[in-house]
Amino acid sequence: MTTTAEPSTERSVPKPVFTDAEAGAKVFPDSDARRFNYFTPAKRKQSHYEDVTVEVQPDPRHYLAQGWLYGFADGKGGYPLEWTALRAWGSDRPEPERYAGSGGQGYEWPAHGWHEFRDPNEEWELTLYRYNSNVVRQLNQNIEAARQAKAFDQWNRNWVQFVAQHVGAWMHVDHGLGLYLFANANRRAPTNMHNNAISVNSMHRIRAAQDLALYNLTLSEEIADFDGSAHIQTWNSDPAWQGVRETAEQLTSVWDWCEAVFAANIVFEPLVGELFRSNLVQQAAPSNGDFITPTLIGAEEYDFAERDLRYTKPMFHLLVNDKQFGAENRKLMQQWLSDWVPRCIHAARTLQPLWSQPDAKPPRFEDGLDRAKSRFSAILTDLELTAPKELGQ
Repeated sequence: MTTTAEPSTERSVPKPVFTDAEAGAKVFPDSDARRFNYFTPAKRKQSHYEDVTVEVQPDPRHYLAQGWLYGFADGKGGYPLEWTALRAWGSDRPEPERYAGSGGQGYEWPAHGWHEFRDPNEEWELTLYRYNSNVVRQLNQNIEAARQAKAFDQWNRNWVQFVAQHVGAWMHVDHGLGLYLFANANRRAPTNMHNNAISVNSMHRIRAAQDLALYNLTLSEEIADFDGSAHIQTWNSDPAWQGVRETAEQLTSVWDWCEAVFAANIVFEPLVGELFRSNLVQQAAPSNGDFITPTLIGAEEYDFAERDLRYTKPMFHLLVNDKQFGAENRKLMQQWLSDWVPRCIHAARTLQPLWSQPDAKPPRFEDGLDRAKSRFSAILTDLELTAPKELGQ
């Protein structure tokens, strides 16, 4: 006997109905684009650096339609442009009136200027960790190799004292500028492109200070009569260091974040930092049997010359050539040069007695200072600024 299956009956369930009310339903020219295009890339195609950096810190003068989301106790919101006396195109316009449907009427927005800066190093979180970890790894390998080879036994006795007192003293400069100048300037700068570059600069200085501190501990273990605390007394009371100490402390007290970065990277580092590192330590160390200390000092020289100075020059070049405030900015930078160059020249000259302390002497102090001045003048030429008469001191 056969049976016939009854036809199945479709169940009655609600069916989804799609309309054009969903987000993203509207079709526009860039609907299929795989990249954002709310900024103008520095090159033909936008870079990964620009994707993760540009406009990450919003700005009511750019795209933040509702005004700053937070403020300070005195009522100022976000990142006040008056935190520096330098100005960029559009910074003198009041913020557009914001209300529902206004679209920032009254001006052609966004007003660029500060937002045009791009860091040639393309620094962001990944690059910071990758670079510093590579530097520390290489330095640790160099020091460990020196320990195994008993390389510290080859140092001249006067050089042991020189490293303890004077190379160690430089960690105070790095720590002070890194923590109290660059970290502070990073918070005051008005865009994320500035923030990233300056904060990485801060980490370079803090890492370099840590490198010297850890190196100091290693030498205390490896060299019997190495005085690991000698650098403190040197920094606090050695007459040869008081000019550097005074200038470094003055730098950390500068309120204007642009002036602080300018004075540190454009003036202090070429005239004092590179003079001490390249024209003294790097020159004297090998002749005194030391091939390890130059690896630490050389890492910091690379930090400044190839990365920190590399972002600083285009940052100020944009302001010197600003379409609205270029002449005014140039005049102010020239005043900063007149203020800081004599201080840094004085600090450099107070270091002169250090050139006579190693057994194997480096090239003459005056020759090193002339090279530092020449280097400084070349940086000013790149920025279209003029070396002040105080450079002749």
